[in-house]
Amino acid sequence: MGGALLHSLRLMRAGLVLAQHGVRFWPQGMRVPFVLHLARIATLPVTLITWPFRIGKPRERRISDALASLGPSYIKLGQFLATRPDVIGSGLANDLSFLQDKLPPFSMKEARRAIEDALHGKVEDHYVSFGRPVAAASIAQVHKAEVADPVSGERHSVAVKILRPNIERRFRADLASYYFAAQQIERFHAPSRRLKPIAVVDNLKRTTELEMDLRLEAAAISEMADNIVNDTGFRVPEVDWRRTSKRVLTLEWIDGIPVANKEALIAAGHDPRALGLKILRTFLRHAMRDGFFHADMHQGNLFIEDDGTVVAVDFGIMGRLSHIERKFLAEILHGLITRDFRRASAIHFEAGYVPPHHSIETFAQAMRAIGEPIHGRTAEEISMADLLGQLFAYTELFDMETRPELILLQKSMVIVEGVARSLDPHLNMWTAAEPVAREWVEQNLGIAGQLRQASEGAGDLGRVVADMPRLAQRAKGTLDAIDTIAKNGARLDKAVIRDMAKEQARAGWWGRLALWVGALALVAIAYSMLSQ
Repeated sequence: MGGALLHSLRLMRAGLVLAQHGVRFWPQGMRVPFVLHLARIATLPVTLITWPFRIGKPRERRISDALASLGPSYIKLGQFLATRPDVIGSGLANDLSFLQDKLPPFSMKEARRAIEDALHGKVEDHYVSFGRPVAAASIAQVHKAEVADPVSGERHSVAVKILRPNIERRFRADLASYYFAAQQIERFHAPSRRLKPIAVVDNLKRTTELEMDLRLEAAAISEMADNIVNDTGFRVPEVDWRRTSKRVLTLEWIDGIPVANKEALIAAGHDPRALGLKILRTFLRHAMRDGFFHADMHQGNLFIEDDGTVVAVDFGIMGRLSHIERKFLAEILHGLITRDFRRASAIHFEAGYVPPHHSIETFAQAMRAIGEPIHGRTAEEISMADLLGQLFAYTELFDMETRPELILLQKSMVIVEGVARSLDPHLNMWTAAEPVAREWVEQNLGIAGQLRQASEGAGDLGRVVADMPRLAQRAKGTLDAIDTIAKNGARLDKAVIRDMAKEQARAGWWGRLALWVGALALVAIAYSMLSQ
């Protein structure tokens, strides 16, 4: 009882702060428990009193300012919920996307103490120089420092990321209140149960726990560095493992122009259109080829070096996608492009995304409502936000359970698309995705890919060897289709659909499999299909 009262008081305080900023959000149809009724009544006078001071303030600023004033854990909660429009609605999710993860820095004394506790010894034992913070966020802040090469003595700059003091304790307390709120929602608002509020808080807990162990962020950087070792035009900072621990992370300092500063990029001789293309292709390659992608590639986390290399920073939030999920993505997309909405619907049922008590035909009708509007329009005319909004509107109608990892992929795709189109407003998704689709087809649907997958069983290996001529023809047909799309433009008109249908008929079942991977040239739209 005492714990419930404490959590209720904490939530009431949050409600008062939200009311002070003119934010009111109550789930429609929810039977509100008595203690939350009290909170709702208590916020009304505050809302009325503070109303004149909020005139003209944008809605997204109100909620952003409110969460920022509540502290680090509420900032992180807001950022996390911004990736979950299926839970809070696309309007509120869009408002939360404006939330800036910035807080006043903690003191140099606390920063030095954190380094000495984490790395042992004095700060000067590890860094030749140690400067004031250059950025401060809800979980950690970053300092610029220098280290000396142990052999040559040459100095070079590093970025030192340090967790906020007592941040773990603060998050534990607030997470307990979030769990209490989620339990009340599941208890009193039956329609919300399919969204799994408690599981949402579980996911937030896991995410923040990962972010609060800086060794895991270092490991994510190292893993991506291994994945991209043969790539050009994109890199990640080098990790200084000798000066890295759970609470302190030391990385190579990146001297580059922020992607957000388009004027500076142009002045430095960079081509914004080429950079936009590179950023989008890089993300698609990481997601589709590696199944491991940076899930927070916004403008503040991307820098351009003198030679045009894109460098990403802040690897606290990463996404993963299994091989089978990537194949499902491809077939769903193929169904949309070829207007085979029943197949796109059936894939959702086969994957268990839609409960079996619903009709494949009825869900296919919903897929048609999403897919038909994109036909006859150029890639630059297709709005990811519109497609996402339509899809999330159907998730409740069809009792589709949340799939956090896929929604994270969707949200990341929207962010990256926004960054790329800020550099090139006319970015063509087909052209951007073509080399990524080609690479994926060659490695996964060609002979080499089939042999690699079949190596787990001798019987499968023999079957693939026997099928080599057909596999080669299948891969060639798919790549030819991709070339046709790239040469003829991005328009999803009847001619393109007819050409793909011909390829589909010619290739048979294996050809259909290849074609839905060839359709990865519109992978951005596929991501909008993954609300589950």
